[in-house]
Amino acid sequence: MVHFHADTVLTRLLYVATIFRCSLFSQRENAFRKNAIILPLYQLLIILVLFVGFAAILQVPDLKGPDVDQALLLMSIKTFDPWFVGVIGAAGLLAAIVPGSMILMTASTLLAKNVYQVFSPSASNQKVVNIAKVLVPVIALIAIYFALNGGNTIVALILMGLSLVTQLFPSLAASLLRTNSVTKQGAFAGILAGTATVVYTTVTKTTIGSLFPTLPQEIIDMNVGIIALIVNIVVMAVVSFATRSSRVVSKQSHSEGDVLKHN
Repeated sequence: MVHFHADTVLTRLLYVATIFRCSLFSQRENAFRKNAIILPLYQLLIILVLFVGFAAILQVPDLKGPDVDQALLLMSIKTFDPWFVGVIGAAGLLAAIVPGSMILMTASTLLAKNVYQVFSPSASNQKVVNIAKVLVPVIALIAIYFALNGGNTIVALILMGLSLVTQLFPSLAASLLRTNSVTKQGAFAGILAGTATVVYTTVTKTTIGSLFPTLPQEIIDMNVGIIALIVNIVVMAVVSFATRSSRVVSKQSHSEGDVLKHN
């Protein structure tokens, strides 16, 4: 349960991080208000996921590893007629295709515009569009490869994604303060350190229990993404303090130089 609550906290932080998306494209402040009203409604869908998960514990308790992704389908086979199981499978396929196509288009557009166009600033808009179209099947093939050979469950991938996006939260929260003491160097260093920690813990399958086995069980069961968040905050604070101090020293030296010139 502690692990579940930790994941829920990370999910809430993810919602705050989604504000970045509308801030990049919105033209009026009403866009922020609409997102703040509508986006929380999507969290109600998590209730259905919890129902499926808790029911699977009772109906198909022997699922382990990648097999947990089949929990809904196995429960449907045990409960409904074959024709209705086919309907559920078709609905699940459509539910994967629609957001999957949107993710593919978004990823290809981001790579074409934020990577290719940066290295080739003279490229026309039509050229960028063509590059984005070419990248769609390339990214799809890469995704298929990792889906077939990655060995991670959907839950593990979602948790890693949540942990990655959550690394934006400390700098966002600091930017909302009346007196923001976080520098851009500190924010970037914190995000980079937190992201590196998430990648390392995911690749090496590190947990809080493996790092600190003597801690209480309640803490050991927490999501390891919290460690990345702590690393993010510490690095952000240290780098911000160092860069802010060097900036103050630089300003003082410049002011002293100006005084000497006037004298």
